Amino acid sequence: MRTGSRRAPEEREPTVPNTAPAATAGRRLPAPALADFAARIFSALGTRQEAARVVADALVDADLAGHGSHGVMRIPRYAGFVRDGAVDPTAQARVVAVDGAAARIDAGWGWGQPAGMLAVATARELVEQHGLAAVTIANCNHIGRLGAYGERLAEQGLVGIALCNAEPVVAPAGSRDRLLGTNPLALAAPRSGGAPVVLDIATAAVAEGKLSLARDAGAAIPTGLVVDAEGRPSDDPRAFYDGGALLPFGGHKGSGISIFIEILGGILSGSGAAAGSRYDHGNGTLVLALDPGRLVGTIPFADAVAELTGVVEASRPVDAAQPVMMPGTPEQRARRERERDGVPVSAVVWAELERVAGELGVDPALDGLEAAA
Repeated sequence: MRTGSRRAPEEREPTVPNTAPAATAGRRLPAPALADFAARIFSALGTRQEAARVVADALVDADLAGHGSHGVMRIPRYAGFVRDGAVDPTAQARVVAVDGAAARIDAGWGWGQPAGMLAVATARELVEQHGLAAVTIANCNHIGRLGAYGERLAEQGLVGIALCNAEPVVAPAGSRDRLLGTNPLALAAPRSGGAPVVLDIATAAVAEGKLSLARDAGAAIPTGLVVDAEGRPSDDPRAFYDGGALLPFGGHKGSGISIFIEILGGILSGSGAAAGSRYDHGNGTLVLALDPGRLVGTIPFADAVAELTGVVEASRPVDAAQPVMMPGTPEQRARRERERDGVPVSAVVWAELERVAGELGVDPALDGLEAAA
């Protein structure tokens, strides 16, 4: 039975200084070896082998995409969730109801990533029958990088949308109280001749995981991302951890979107709104899928997305050194570079991984480590 609490999901946000290089960059590790290491840790935590692999691969995939806040840095936190009873590592997500194009999944307070992948598979099956699908996930722990689920659907020629609410850490526009989650939103569409177009954002002005990285590096952050406990703007990431709050992006616009994610992710899934009395402290998740072939046709749709990509990326940049990019392009570039050169893991994160591995009796040695260090 769940007894502990979890941290909310946060998405990658480019406005925080990159703290991976220099003093905090301990080594670069081959992605397959890092995933194997992570899977061994999750197995040692009591997770079934198949589920351990899903969680490990999801974390490393986030690192490959440049979303370090959702990568292997989370393993020590995840191990703490098991220790505190917030995660049942033996639980298996299951579909508990299907009604037409709608389905409900109970994650059973196990790992969120297997539940997310089950939602993707379920949505794909329903789309074949109905042309669209809506799948909710309840009793769900940290679901990981939300964009991965929309991306998987788009890789199969579908439009994919995913959103979820989370623990309240964000102040609505005009407030200083923590009432909203970071409440990420992911949109993905297939594109002819290229990877899907994927928008993967938090409705907070910054991901909490990014603040954690900045805090560990002793780096300042731009103002406008957090307020301190008195509601004053701060450039110190520690202000958030000392009782402050994150701010929504775009003022009332981001705040409004976040509130609707509380409604569509939290309330619609049965998990409740983060500031509400019925909130279960999980990630209330909604996954939507749409077959463009039922509307304009699959190939014309993907061709038109490719054409739009060409027009946007060929537009005149304000700064010649900063080309105009489509959503998802930074992740694609990060993935190519990291698959080639290895995943950067900071000295702080690696020390924590070694500590957790040692406590669980897992050998931290990685095949190929010397070549990538």
